[in-house]
Amino acid sequence: MVKRAGTGSPWDGSRMMLPEHKLEIFKTMLETDPSGPPVTDETKLEEIERMLGMSLRTHARIRVVLRDGGHQKTLSGFVTSIHTHSREVKLQWREDYRWISVDSIVEITPA
Repeated sequence: MVKRAGTGSPWDGSRMMLPEHKLEIFKTMLETDPSGPPVTDETKLEEIERMLGMSLRTHARIRVVLRDGGHQKTLSGFVTSIHTHSREVKLQWREDYRWISVDSIVEITPA
C-alpha cells in the first residue's frame, strides 16, 4: 500500500461519512427536488408488483405513471422482464423498450 506524502490525519482518504454531512446531502437533495421520493403505502406497492407480474405472465398491456425528476411521465407497454435483485422491469412497446425502476412508479393501470 502506498502512503501519500503529507497525510497525517487518520481521516485522510477515509470513505466514512459523518451524520452531519449525510443530513446536509439529504437537505440539498430535497431542495433540488422538493417532491422527494414517491410515497407509497404497502398495499399500493403490492398492487404495482401484482400488475407487473400479471403483465409479464399474460402479456397484458399496462399504463405506467413514472416520477421523472419533478415531473410525471406516462408510458404504456408490456413487461417482458423483471429483475428482482435490482427492482427493475423492462417495459417494451413495438421495437423499443425501457428499463424502469419499480421505486419510480407512482401508478399502474391496465391499458
